[in-house]
Amino acid sequence: MSEVRLTWLGHSCFEIASEKKLLIDPFINENPAATVSASDLEPDLIAVTHGHRDHLGDTVEIALSTGCRVVCIHELSQYLKSKGVSTEGMNIGGTIDLDGFSISMTDACHSSSIDESGHSFDGGKAAGFIIRAGDVTVYHAGDTGLFRDMELICELYNPDVALLPIGGRYTMDARDAAHAVGVLRPKIAIPMHYNTYEKIKQDPEIFISCVKSISDTDVVLMGINESISIKV
Repeated sequence: MSEVRLTWLGHSCFEIASEKKLLIDPFINENPAATVSASDLEPDLIAVTHGHRDHLGDTVEIALSTGCRVVCIHELSQYLKSKGVSTEGMNIGGTIDLDGFSISMTDACHSSSIDESGHSFDGGKAAGFIIRAGDVTVYHAGDTGLFRDMELICELYNPDVALLPIGGRYTMDARDAAHAVGVLRPKIAIPMHYNTYEKIKQDPEIFISCVKSISDTDVVLMGINESISIKV
C-alpha cells in the first residue's frame, strides 16, 4: 500500500509528500489567504503549471533558498534559468522521473504569460500535471476550462485524486468542474483556485451538490494548511 500526505497551502498551491516533498504553484507571500510564508517551505522539488503571478508566485525565492529544482514547461524554464534557478523543462505529453515522483505534463485550456517578466519572456503553454508517488496518482489540473481530452486523462492515468479549479471567470466554475469529475472519475475530488479574491468567489457546496448528482466520487473541502493522507 502506498501513502502520500497532501497539504493545501491556499489557491492552487499544494504540497505532496511521500519520501520527499513536491510543491505545486507556490503562490504564498502575496496570497491573502495563506497562513505560512515562502521562507517556511523546504520542498525537494517544485512544479509550476504556468507563468501567471498567482501560480509562479514565490518559485524563484524558494528555489534559490533551498536549491531545489523546478519542473515546468520549456519556455518558463528558460525564464527561471535566467534568474539562477535550476530547472527541468518539459512539454505537454512528456514524463520525467525526479526525487521519487513521476511527473507527466498534460494540456490545460488557459492562457500563459510570465507576469513578472514584463512580457520579455514567452510563458509557453499553460499545463496540468499527473503526479505519481508510489501507487498514488494525483491530477493537478492547473488553471483550465473544461476540455474533452480529460476523457483521455482518465483513460491513460486513472487519477486517484483530482485537484480542480472552481473559481469561474478565469477557469472552470463549480458546475463545470463537477462535470470534469464525472469525466475523470477520481476517488477523491478537491476544489482549488476559489475565494482567494472577490472575482473568484464561489460556494464550494455547489460543487459538492453537482458532483453528488453525477458521480460517487468523494469531495473533500480542505482548509488552508490542512493535510490529508491518501492511501491506495
